[in-house]
Amino acid sequence: MKAAWSAVARLLALVLLSALALQFFFVARVGLMVVLDPQSTTFQRSEAWRLLTEQHRLLWSQEWVAYTRISPNLKRAVIASEDSGFSDHSGVEWDALEKAWERNQKAEARVDRINEHADRRAPKPAVGKGIGKPAASAPRAHIEAKVVGGSTITQQLAKNLLLGGERNLFRKAQEFIITFALEAMLSKQRILEIYLNNVEWGEGVFGAEAAARHYFRLGANALGPAQAAQLAVMLPAPKRFEKRPGSPYVVGRGATVVARMGAVDVP
Repeated sequence: MKAAWSAVARLLALVLLSALALQFFFVARVGLMVVLDPQSTTFQRSEAWRLLTEQHRLLWSQEWVAYTRISPNLKRAVIASEDSGFSDHSGVEWDALEKAWERNQKAEARVDRINEHADRRAPKPAVGKGIGKPAASAPRAHIEAKVVGGSTITQQLAKNLLLGGERNLFRKAQEFIITFALEAMLSKQRILEIYLNNVEWGEGVFGAEAAARHYFRLGANALGPAQAAQLAVMLPAPKRFEKRPGSPYVVGRGATVVARMGAVDVP
């Protein structure tokens, strides 16, 4: 029995040391970003692999530009649209997370009721026997609730830089640790610079310079308020909006962002 407890203690110690080593690795990576621009992110590498395996080619557009070469209009638009308290918070907006959790709970409950009602009304599958009998009908596909996020710009950067796309408590806890490391070691200006140079703006389109040239044939430093606002509106779902970047929704939502831009602080 004593030997078993000793083995368990050694295993727990090994797990703890591994966890601490992982945190040291992440913190060290963040520390390097004080002076070095990240060459790629975990999300970008995942996207590159997906494009290569699915399409057997890699159409990629990305060009790093310094913070001073990114239009103040884009900085204001992204902050107004994605994280209005960016300049003031310490990395996490707890109130926004709580509200997002409540909205997601209500959405899931509503979708569950819709699916349950549809299941009750759906005809029972007919199981045929013998020649000429109809085969069993396919089960009805359930709709899924739309998940609303409450992440700050710093949290989005933490997730895209160093983490995968899993959704679980461990990954969320790791996201918080990296977020606080980013806020502790980098300036707000540097966080926003890295974010704007690496965020996705369409399939294979990453960063402000590539997005400005792809959608408006301009450099990132030449974006006007309306153009910057439209790019900001695309950020939550760039692959969906890239097919119609000038759609009534994008333009209308962009006008709302323009109206908010003057009220935000830019680092």
